[in-house]
Amino acid sequence: MSASNIERTARPRKSRTRSRNINGRPALVISTLHPHQYDLRPACASLICPDCKTWVPITGIQARQQKLVPHDTGRAGKAPSVRCQGSNRLIDVDVAYETWQERLQDGGAETASRRPTLVLPKAFSPRTDQTLRARAERTPAGRVADWNAVLPKVADVDVARRQVPASDALLDGPSVPLTTLHPQRPVC
Repeated sequence: MSASNIERTARPRKSRTRSRNINGRPALVISTLHPHQYDLRPACASLICPDCKTWVPITGIQARQQKLVPHDTGRAGKAPSVRCQGSNRLIDVDVAYETWQERLQDGGAETASRRPTLVLPKAFSPRTDQTLRARAERTPAGRVADWNAVLPKVADVDVARRQVPASDALLDGPSVPLTTLHPQRPVC
């Protein structure tokens, strides 16, 4: 049987392992981690491995002894097969599920208070909204039509302005001039 030249890639992580191997490093205490770095739900108990920074399942979460699943440092099927030093490390679960859930919710509320709020523009009054909509709907042809509709009224007002009042003379001063004056500069 010949040795293969193909480089081995990382294997998919098993959710459970029956390995009796135990890592010689000291047990990882859950209370030293932040609440968002581990998950204590029985269906998917897992944590972020401190060595390779990937989510790894915890085996035996309800058993006598909990430990990390043996895992590789890279992505399954993509990266080279390099076993993480944190594999099979014992876990000391010293946080109750309810306590973890409360800490996680408190952290979420605290984080939400630090995030910027959305600033909404002031609501328009109905009149302003009507004006803005009318401006958006107007076209150059519509403006010309509006001006042509107003022209007869403008002409009537101009005629009324040109009429001389009945008493054009002031009591104390000269009469009102009827022609427009255009002063010119004297030539020196």
